Amino acid sequence: MNSIDLIILNFTEVRRRSIKVWTSIPEEKLHWKPDDKALNCLEMIRHVLESEHYYHLAIKNKGSLAVFDSPFENRPFTSVNAELEFAEPYRNQFMDTIKSFSEDDLINIKIDRSESGYIRDLGDMLLRIAYHESVHTGQLLDYLRTADVPRVRIWD
Repeated sequence: MNSIDLIILNFTEVRRRSIKVWTSIPEEKLHWKPDDKALNCLEMIRHVLESEHYYHLAIKNKGSLAVFDSPFENRPFTSVNAELEFAEPYRNQFMDTIKSFSEDDLINIKIDRSESGYIRDLGDMLLRIAYHESVHTGQLLDYLRTADVPRVRIWD
């Protein structure tokens, strides 16, 4: 297994576990949030999916985007499945882009996000994207604990 295969595996496993958490949220809790400044559960899911699309475009651009016209913007929040279905083609395009990279690309392509305080190798950036999703999935698990909702077992 090479580095690209491992990165794909990591993205696949992170998303599989995220979906387990996301689809376990009772419908009546999808709009729950721990405080007025937080995202609610469904907003957090959209944030993860939309961010992945942004990061994909940033990788293709080799840096941050001057303008991001999000296809997720102004869509009504309805259900986890609706969010996943809408995001699926963007996810597939992202995974295809990752598969197109070589081992050398992971080191030699630089992603310039200077306005966010960093320039990273492509490999580092890809791992950061998966980590971003993992962090938010952990936040949702904490939301569920706080809301006294049973949590699904993600460590299978």
